Amino acid sequence: MNGKIEQAFNEQINAEYYSAYLYLSMANHFANVNLEGMSHWMRLQWSEEQEHALKFIDFVHDRGGTVKLTAVEGPDTEWDSPLAVFEQVLEHEQKVTGLINDLVDLAVAESDHASNAFLQWFVSEQVEEEATAQGIVDKLKIIGNSGAALLMLDAQLGARAAAPSGE
Repeated sequence: MNGKIEQAFNEQINAEYYSAYLYLSMANHFANVNLEGMSHWMRLQWSEEQEHALKFIDFVHDRGGTVKLTAVEGPDTEWDSPLAVFEQVLEHEQKVTGLINDLVDLAVAESDHASNAFLQWFVSEQVEEEATAQGIVDKLKIIGNSGAALLMLDAQLGARAAAPSGE
């Protein structure tokens, strides 16, 4: 693994742990306002992001690189509404998509076919992540100030099952 790719992957590991930390903060926020379903949904996101970080860590090791963990920035802890939370989720996932795309571009530029192949899973994952976040944002906009509809969405999000390990 060349130095440029190794450094970029280490930065992405930090970004994945930041994502996990952000989603755990959002889970805590929802727990504090008694939206347990949304809290559950965010805890599953937290878990997924940790798995994503581990995928990068394992790949760096498999390629003979060195993982260098760095401090993770503290996330926001309070939001004005569920819509504000999920708008930030969507914005964050769009940012992560950009980071993944930048890694693909780097892998192509460095002719690192193994890294490019590895990253394609993340490219597909980001399409799903953005679509899911956009769908929830759209629903929350329709809900507006309807408490009953919000509780229905909370229950729906609370029914989310964990993805099989490795996905």
